[in-house]
Amino acid sequence: MSYTKKHLQEAVDIIAKIDSEHCERCVQELVALRAREGRLFILGVGGSAANASHAVNDFRKIAGLEVYAPTDNVSELTARTNDEGWETVFAEWLNGSRLNKKDALLILSVGGGSLEKNISPNLVRAVQFAKQVGARVLGVLGKDGGYTATVADACVIIPTINHETITPHAEAFQAVIWHLWVSHPELKLHQTKWESTAKKQT
Repeated sequence: MSYTKKHLQEAVDIIAKIDSEHCERCVQELVALRAREGRLFILGVGGSAANASHAVNDFRKIAGLEVYAPTDNVSELTARTNDEGWETVFAEWLNGSRLNKKDALLILSVGGGSLEKNISPNLVRAVQFAKQVGARVLGVLGKDGGYTATVADACVIIPTINHETITPHAEAFQAVIWHLWVSHPELKLHQTKWESTAKKQT
């Protein structure tokens, strides 16, 4: 089997193993968030930071939520990293944004963070701060979900099919899951361009 066929087959296997009930639970959390007029803050590092930026657009434009990603503000992010340290950069950003119990945090991460292994400690500190102020915590996580999965109010774990391709599949499926959420009839408020165009033609 070629690598391409193997990679695509792994994607098929992952889809078959994703827990649809956990996806539905996350959608309900987001519906409730919008109803109470709370804000959604999306956190990710590396490729997940780029996904966070894309997701902000979709949640705002399609689902009508007020959404932010601290990684979209490079000046503040690098200033805080330089002056206060990488580990607390997200928690301090959220503190400055007055994160509160009406709000929610969405973590996009391959590993979910671990202080013991010093992997994405900034995500762990952010989640700890969110729990401290009573904000809800959601996640789309790879592998075992790390610290985030242990305390999240709702999360989707991207199953590991091949230990050699954990990261590419986890980051790719972050997009699959949030696109599922924003197109969910209970969350979607606004039609997307190509779908609205197709309806006019039929």
